[in-house]
Amino acid sequence: MNTQVENARNGTVTPGMEAVAKGENIGIDSLIKHVADGSVVIMSRNRKHVGIGKGLSTKVNVNLGTSSTKVAPDEEVEKALVAEKYGADTITDLSMGGDITGIRRTIFENTTLPITTVPIYQTVAETGLKNITAEDIIDTIKQQAEEGVSSFVLHCTDKKTLFALKDDWRVMGVVSKGGSITAAYMMLNRFENPFIENFDEILTILKKHDIVLSLGNTMRSGCIHDTRDSAQLGEIRKNVELAKRANHEGVQVIIEGTGGHVRADRITEYVKFQKLQADFPLFVAGPLPTDIAAGYDHIAGCVGGSLASSAGADYLCYITPSEHLGLPGPEQVREGLIAFKIAAHIGDSVKYGACERDLNLARKRAELDWEGQMSYAIDSERARELAPDEGPCTMCGDFCAIKIMKEFVQCSDFNSCTL
Repeated sequence: MNTQVENARNGTVTPGMEAVAKGENIGIDSLIKHVADGSVVIMSRNRKHVGIGKGLSTKVNVNLGTSSTKVAPDEEVEKALVAEKYGADTITDLSMGGDITGIRRTIFENTTLPITTVPIYQTVAETGLKNITAEDIIDTIKQQAEEGVSSFVLHCTDKKTLFALKDDWRVMGVVSKGGSITAAYMMLNRFENPFIENFDEILTILKKHDIVLSLGNTMRSGCIHDTRDSAQLGEIRKNVELAKRANHEGVQVIIEGTGGHVRADRITEYVKFQKLQADFPLFVAGPLPTDIAAGYDHIAGCVGGSLASSAGADYLCYITPSEHLGLPGPEQVREGLIAFKIAAHIGDSVKYGACERDLNLARKRAELDWEGQMSYAIDSERARELAPDEGPCTMCGDFCAIKIMKEFVQCSDFNSCTL
């Protein structure tokens, strides 16, 4: 089976390409070119195809999954259903507790969205940090690939970049869970990164199943006082090198970067710098432009995500109100997802110009057409709960500015108009 990259290079139009071109309203020739050069990936699961990258709308990912201290499989399925209902583009299952394979199978059975995993999570959860081997990691990748996972996140920080941390001053150190587990494996066994050492074998697995490789952001900042340092720059260089190798072999690849906590005035600069290094799709977690929004990190993340998307980020990982505090429930998943769909929409309005959806809602608002407004709102259910059935809203009541001025403007004799 040829991958999307190989088909694009051969000039073969796949069902995924057709679906993305139609859904994004772009030319198929342009899309083929971008898939071939790696600036667009098509993440697929059965007949569901999601395009991510150059010239496409910003996509939003929802994280869910159990932890070692909280295992509620039914709730994880409910979160997945919420994610699909409210418009997530992809789901990442980060489960590290309970029957991880069984939980993932149930999520597969109840959703249609592409599913991403971080294979080292399941490996370490089932094997233990001190016992994990490279063979265990490869076995997990093979197992999950056979199950139909659409994308893998691999943290490929090399020894040189890891040791650079010793010379960098950081408040928070490394905050990437997958990155820290990989680093611990390297330090415990005095080995190089297992994903780098076995990169060719992993590419063979990914290519066989046309799975998207997502190169993780181990060295992201954990607070806004941790600025871009030599470790971050080293990871960017390594990820670009590996991305080019993957693309050369026909494997689709995403680079994660500029995630975590980044001061607002630096987000645009960092995103543009990352995209200058290579034009692979850029996946950004957040970023959070402040550290004091605990309980409201989805709102802070929406601000950072808007800036990142407008600067060129292609793919946002949502943040929920529970970030830094605990595992989110279904309602927190909904709130985080809606916040980041707003961020993506704002970013796209900067990248591609004002959207007709905004214009259509504004026209319905001018007509005091509440149901019409709901049809264009990102979360129509929430908006409908807050809106009146008809007439002006309760904030303005009889003194609705739109209603008053419309009566004056429509009056044939302006001087004789009365309320």
